[in-house]
Amino acid sequence: MKKASNWSIVLLSIMLIGLQYRLWIGDGSYAQRWQLEKKIRLQVEENERLQARNVFLAAEVQELKQGMETVEERARHELGMIKRGETLYLLME
Repeated sequence: MKKASNWSIVLLSIMLIGLQYRLWIGDGSYAQRWQLEKKIRLQVEENERLQARNVFLAAEVQELKQGMETVEERARHELGMIKRGETLYLLME
């Protein structure tokens, strides 16, 4: 009777350890859940940042479609273009 009791305790202990392992370390564990929640938070932040950038770019595209002033400003700053009759003074430090 005592041997059967010892074996059942050992078997139940092994089952408990197996369940605890899965709960804390294995697939679907708390650690994995926390890691996935962190990834979701980071992705949401990245999506918000990209959404704000998209809104800015959409406004810039709309502005480029409507007015030549923005096109002219970009040509001056990015390409170094000047109008006829203008003189460009380049100051070096």
